[in-house]
Amino acid sequence: MSHTIATLLLRNLSDVFGENDPARRRTAIDELFHEDAVFYDPNNGVYRGRAEIYRIAGEIKATHPDFQYQPIAPPEVAGDAGRVRWVSGTPGEPPAYAGTDFLIARDGRIVSLYLFFDALP
Repeated sequence: MSHTIATLLLRNLSDVFGENDPARRRTAIDELFHEDAVFYDPNNGVYRGRAEIYRIAGEIKATHPDFQYQPIAPPEVAGDAGRVRWVSGTPGEPPAYAGTDFLIARDGRIVSLYLFFDALP
């Protein structure tokens, strides 16, 4: 299945890193990421392949299971790349942190995902 870059950005926030259910997270990763995709986390390193992305997404979500990611601007797309700025935190409370996801896609799936942490808006 092929997805637009804007859809990949938003579904990565909600269905991968924002998902508490491991089975749904795994299904989303298999659908959204190329098998050899790479995730770059500025604090914890590089994760290669769907299995590693699944593992680290679960570990990150387990540290704050009640947090939700909310885009603070529409996704921006240029060619085969895109970015989305977001905040995360407990619903109904001020955001705990902010970031930008930047990705490169091929054939409607994520090839590379880069995480940048930002100052809270």
